[in-house]
Amino acid sequence: MLFPAGTQQKRLLTPQGRAGITGFRFFVAEGRGVLRVLNERNRKILETIIEIHTESAEPVGSQAISRRSQIGLSPASIRNVMAELEELGYISSPHTSAGRIPTEKAFRFYVETLLQAGEGPSQGPDSEEEGSRLRGLSLEEALRRVSRTLSDSSRYTGLVVAPRFASAIFRRIEFVSLAPDRILVVLVSESGIVQQKIIPSAGGVSQAELEQAANYLNRTLSGLSVIEAQARILREMAEEKALYDAMVRRALSLSREALKDDRDDQVFIEGTSHILDQPEFADIERMRRLLHAFEQKSLLAALLERSRQAEGVQIVFGSETEHSEVQGCSFITANYSTRGGARGTVGIVGPVRMPYTQVIPLVGQTARLISRLLESK
Repeated sequence: MLFPAGTQQKRLLTPQGRAGITGFRFFVAEGRGVLRVLNERNRKILETIIEIHTESAEPVGSQAISRRSQIGLSPASIRNVMAELEELGYISSPHTSAGRIPTEKAFRFYVETLLQAGEGPSQGPDSEEEGSRLRGLSLEEALRRVSRTLSDSSRYTGLVVAPRFASAIFRRIEFVSLAPDRILVVLVSESGIVQQKIIPSAGGVSQAELEQAANYLNRTLSGLSVIEAQARILREMAEEKALYDAMVRRALSLSREALKDDRDDQVFIEGTSHILDQPEFADIERMRRLLHAFEQKSLLAALLERSRQAEGVQIVFGSETEHSEVQGCSFITANYSTRGGARGTVGIVGPVRMPYTQVIPLVGQTARLISRLLESK
């Protein structure tokens, strides 16, 4: 974060000039109640260090900053500013270089500034063209394609988490007899989420009886959220009709088993090779841990759970989580919603050193695109 641990001051942010990262003055807490202004000169040099390091992945020296920056300072003056920034914890010095690299504290400062200033223009694909490609696809196909598009557009890893079925609006249920003791259940939501699962059967239930049970449930539960449907089933089972009507009793018993929320989040991830191309992950052991994390889709879903109820674009660094496998990574995510209010998440995973001015608007606009498509279903 912006302030050292134990500091009680809040960040003060005031508009100065044009919007964007150059549009604010920041006050940085130094401890013991002292606030120090990160002035325009210091902020501009920090921004330049971040931009050069993002492009090169190399330490940045005063000469490179002097050539890039329009601030008009000599390399000696720039070195003095860099010493101040290092003292504040925004840059550090690798042992093998005279240059400096931005710390995660610098990147957190940078991305929060961008989020305060708004997303800006997208560098991604045309949203209208992409929307036309997604129309007519099943939800699963559409989300998989979105994940691939995010990866292709950013050259990092694209990530999409489907809405939870439990929060969706129930459309219909189908039962298919697989064996005397097993039944395939197909659940379909209003937004097109399809969930399939196999449930046990007491045996002796014909396909015709299963279809009769499905017809009854579709009349009874259609238009309810899955959570509301679960409550409705419990009420129906307690009523006298269910005690004496074998078909109703069978239908309610099957639906109670079918609507149990025992499935993991559905996660679509594309382009893992892109992030492994980054120099930050050249170490074989680090690469192995990251690949293992990507294989554990439940871990990725858990990482994104904290942003599921948030608004706008969220940025989480791996070091801010409890999972060591994703340290050195940055997760840029935004939520989308279905017509019934169920929420899913889209995002990009890359190194902390990313071109956030391009990635933030790409993620935000993609989330809005999916919401529009799902709300029109």
